[in-house]
Amino acid sequence: MKLKTVVMILSFLFIGQVFAQNKEVNLNQNKMTATEHYTFQLSDKVTRQKVSFKNRYGITLSGDLYLPKNVGTEKLAALAISGPFGAVKEQSSGLYANQMAERGFAVVAFDPSYTGESSGEPRNVASPDINTEDFSAAVDFLGLQKNVHREKIGIIGICGFAGFALNATAIDKRVKAVAATSMYDMTRVISKGYNDIVTLEQRTKTLEQLGQQRWKDAESGDFEYPTTHLPGKLTGSEPQFVKDYFDYYKTVRGYHERSLNSTKGWRLTNALSFMNMPILTYIKEISPRPMLLIAGEKAHSRYFSETAFMNANEPKELMILPNVVHVDLYDNVNIIPFDKLETFFKTHLK
Repeated sequence: MKLKTVVMILSFLFIGQVFAQNKEVNLNQNKMTATEHYTFQLSDKVTRQKVSFKNRYGITLSGDLYLPKNVGTEKLAALAISGPFGAVKEQSSGLYANQMAERGFAVVAFDPSYTGESSGEPRNVASPDINTEDFSAAVDFLGLQKNVHREKIGIIGICGFAGFALNATAIDKRVKAVAATSMYDMTRVISKGYNDIVTLEQRTKTLEQLGQQRWKDAESGDFEYPTTHLPGKLTGSEPQFVKDYFDYYKTVRGYHERSLNSTKGWRLTNALSFMNMPILTYIKEISPRPMLLIAGEKAHSRYFSETAFMNANEPKELMILPNVVHVDLYDNVNIIPFDKLETFFKTHLK
């Protein structure tokens, strides 16, 4: 199997990269610039301002700081939020930040390294190490704010960044509580495939192909992207979760021109960093700090949350939402249990 085909399959399986359109939608119909374009409405109870901060590798991360209005001089409990994998802060993480700021938290939603408005070269790559560090850098930023209580900081990760959030919490003892929604363990799915179906022979072949792609990239001096020849409409035979991803990333519902999942996706060799680096090895070390996992009953990703819950120590909670699919927890405010998230963090960030 050719590398580009492997990447296409992986894209369908773990990052929702669908390179077709099945709706006649003008994605620029609102005539917004990318900077102005958010996929949700800012609450009239919340303020939002652009911020930036550096991680331990010197990469400048771009974020939005959401604050409840009229908080006075009170020091607030705070949250750092990022995800899904391949999304930007103007999408799901910003929506979560907006909702949690309404509930009284200081919240930063940020673009991960090498993506969105954050810095880092080359563009459009991911790293289990650096993306874990991104969360700790956001904790650094929050802890320096005069209106934030440094001992009351938690994090929320969505989709692939839920796995990084758990890893960051295991490492960074300053994080007092963590929540993960529609979680993916990116190192597991990339190295083992969806539902762990990849054989050693298949894995070896993929690594050989990735090595050959490195030669091509080295010779050209640039990194290659996947190319596809999908039709302008989905055929209808795709797995339901692919259709769900499409409906979020490729329509006005969730499209953003800086989102990798809305556009050309990750570089072909992006999988390399994930193949030998399981990020949830030390999940037990989150304890004694609390962990909340939220997943949909019908989500194709549900098994990641169930495995994480099984492997973690107490205190922990797994919340399975009836009749909910993976992408429902990206932006459906009538389904995402924000009241539960509010109670969880107000209980444990005190």
